[in-house]
Amino acid sequence: MDYTATQSGFRQQPNMRLRNSSADGSEGSQLFEDTSSAAPGSQPGYRNQQSGPQSAGFSGQSILSDPMSNLAMAYGSSLASHGREMVDKNLDRFIPISKLKYYFAVDTVYVGKKLGLLVFPYMHENWEVSYQQDTPVAPRFDVNAPDLYIPSMGFITYVLVAGLALGTQNKFSPELLGVQASSALVWLIMEVLAVLLSLYLVTVNTDLTTIDLLAFSGYKYVGMIIGVVAGLLFGRLAYYLSLLWCCAAIFVFMIRTLRLKLLSEAAAEGRLVRGTRNQLRMYLTMSIAAAQPVFMYWLTYHLIR
Repeated sequence: MDYTATQSGFRQQPNMRLRNSSADGSEGSQLFEDTSSAAPGSQPGYRNQQSGPQSAGFSGQSILSDPMSNLAMAYGSSLASHGREMVDKNLDRFIPISKLKYYFAVDTVYVGKKLGLLVFPYMHENWEVSYQQDTPVAPRFDVNAPDLYIPSMGFITYVLVAGLALGTQNKFSPELLGVQASSALVWLIMEVLAVLLSLYLVTVNTDLTTIDLLAFSGYKYVGMIIGVVAGLLFGRLAYYLSLLWCCAAIFVFMIRTLRLKLLSEAAAEGRLVRGTRNQLRMYLTMSIAAAQPVFMYWLTYHLIR
């Protein structure tokens, strides 16, 4: 077989070899396999991808269509709803969340009158809460109704005023302000729990709820704010005088408000209180009222130097 030498020194195969190679390639395997005429059974990979999710969907549908599975799902949903109802019922027993809107139904006129009543309760005569179809009216229609707006805003304002007082003493810090707020909140919760325990021990049948007690106990923040602001503006003597006035006012307010809730109807009408149980109720009312000035002084005396 002849070979032709090139200029570069390499040998080139004859043309017959090239023609034979091209002819052999045409009869052999092609560069791209023609799959257009292939049957569906000749594509196992594609078929497995299509059949995987479908088979999983069929199995899930078969499980959902199982009567036992449907029965279990129905039982689980009914059990969850029953548990939620029990939790809501027991929670509403101690903290009636559904009635919170009532305690925040206030307006500007009510807030002004209530603040005046907390500071000057001596001239107020009618302390009974008004009712409409056995339901107490909203606070914005009755100044005697308890609310949570003034206690909550009073607590926040007290924390801010306490921070201002600590700043005037060069003792302000976020940690100390947090301690001041948390201590005031803990004392408030302990006071409400103590009153609830006392009512349980004395066996007093009253319509007072936990939120009512929280509202009445939170009214003392108004007098605390007045005392601290007076002390910051005019000195320690002004603090003591203003705090003394507010302590006497909150004492009278609590006595005249709680006696209609805790004492008997005869005591509410001003008649003589007789019987051991009525005397216990009277002592309990006076104890709750007397505790307010103690907390007011305990939470404010260190803010005035």
